Amino acid sequence: MPFKYLYICFVLILSITAASKGQAFKPAERICGKWETTDKTLRVQIFMEGREYKVKLIWFSDTDGKPMAYWTDRRNPNPALRSRKILGMDLLRNLEYHPNTDSWENGMIYDSKHGKEWNAAAYIDKKGQLRVKGYWHIKLIGKTMTFTRI
Repeated sequence: MPFKYLYICFVLILSITAASKGQAFKPAERICGKWETTDKTLRVQIFMEGREYKVKLIWFSDTDGKPMAYWTDRRNPNPALRSRKILGMDLLRNLEYHPNTDSWENGMIYDSKHGKEWNAAAYIDKKGQLRVKGYWHIKLIGKTMTFTRI
């Protein structure tokens, strides 16, 4: 009798493993998911919308004791957008996967601290960390943020 239950458990585990392998991420989708900066001050959700990758702000620690929902996009150059909440804001748009370089390119990233938008590119390094670079037209000059998957 115990052998029967052991056999059923083994078959169940084997079928779950086989099913999960069939749902593995495509190389272009490895970027999708939740990521946190290495200094643990910012968390984002990366997702696909159509053929474009987008990034939504889901948590940040720079609150000065006020709740995250309090903070608005007060430095936005468009006065009509200054009252929108930073929490839940889309921070990146137009990011596209380039298989020849195994990177995501041609994006635009919004910096709510300064109300500016920058060119953006990203890649996942050998350690599995996400590197997102914001730059102004020339990729050699810019700032890179490093994220770990959560």
